[in-house]
Amino acid sequence: MAARTIAIYGKGGIGKSFTTTNLSATFALMNKRVLQLGCDPKHDSTTSLFGGISLPTVTDVFAEMNALNRQVSISDIVFRRDITGFPQPIYGVELGGPQVGRGCGGRGIISGFDVLEKLGIFNWDIDIILMDFLGDVVCGGFATPLARSLSEEVILVTNNDRQSIFTANNICQANNYFRTIGGESRLLGLIINRDDGSGVAERYAEAAGITVLMKVPYNAEARDRDDSFDFAIRLPEIRDKFQKLAGDIVENRITPCEAVGLDFKGFVRLFGDVSNDAPQPATADELFAQKESGSENGAVAEKSALESDERKMARCIEKLPAEEQEVYRMVEEEKRAICEVAELTHREESAVRELLGSARKKLTRLFFEN
Repeated sequence: MAARTIAIYGKGGIGKSFTTTNLSATFALMNKRVLQLGCDPKHDSTTSLFGGISLPTVTDVFAEMNALNRQVSISDIVFRRDITGFPQPIYGVELGGPQVGRGCGGRGIISGFDVLEKLGIFNWDIDIILMDFLGDVVCGGFATPLARSLSEEVILVTNNDRQSIFTANNICQANNYFRTIGGESRLLGLIINRDDGSGVAERYAEAAGITVLMKVPYNAEARDRDDSFDFAIRLPEIRDKFQKLAGDIVENRITPCEAVGLDFKGFVRLFGDVSNDAPQPATADELFAQKESGSENGAVAEKSALESDERKMARCIEKLPAEEQEVYRMVEEEKRAICEVAELTHREESAVRELLGSARKKLTRLFFEN
């Protein structure tokens, strides 16, 4: 039986990997064979899952093997951890990506999935694949599971702040778009992490028609567990919430949402009154006027200096020998071609060039010496 695939999306830094890791651990405690797939260039999704170990990434391993003209194998990129008290091992893969500023992270995601599909990932003896996806990047590579229906289901993770909710709304809209062109990923709902009781994310969920699957309150001990590469579900109050969610998923008790997401105006109105007025355009006149009036004296001074330089250059030209002065004026002031000057002055072109070069050198010295 094919693995059940769930993509978990959220803005960076809001506890998306924390949520995914503890959900993976919960499924493993339920005797499910789980694979956690880190889909973020930071490649830190599975760090807590593996007790602080950083897994080699598909991107790095593929580059190394390609340089050696060797094929990537499952054992090169898929790792397992056996945990005391867990009836099943937990498996992990990190797709990785380029170093900062050295390539497209989305391209790394696409390439990583290509490698995994060639290795038969969707035919492995795995019950559940959790894909931990960075959600605040609009690059198409990060929408791969939605665009290609590689994830059957989608879960959004957010806090109660506007930016993380905005990210969740973007993913909701993206999933809806792909569904209109044949995509099959279903939106299960939204998880509110570090819930402060303000109700902001719940207000959004209600307006957008998205089910709130779980609310995880801020818990300092849970944070400390995660920081020390342990599972927060070892705490009863956290474990109970994750067990309920995992049970609802396994038993198919969650009805997928048909939400399309809110348009921008609808979204921002959740956070306060917004004017319907069109933005007032700026004009070129007002943007240049300040500079022109403020620098009027400077412009006059610049013009005066320019005129002074022109007079100075004219005096320098008058100091040139007659032949050089004649050639220079014909080329630089009258804009005549070398061949024309040669014909008019009855000189060879090489002689004209020599006189012109000498004139220019003398003018440079005369101008800057005075």
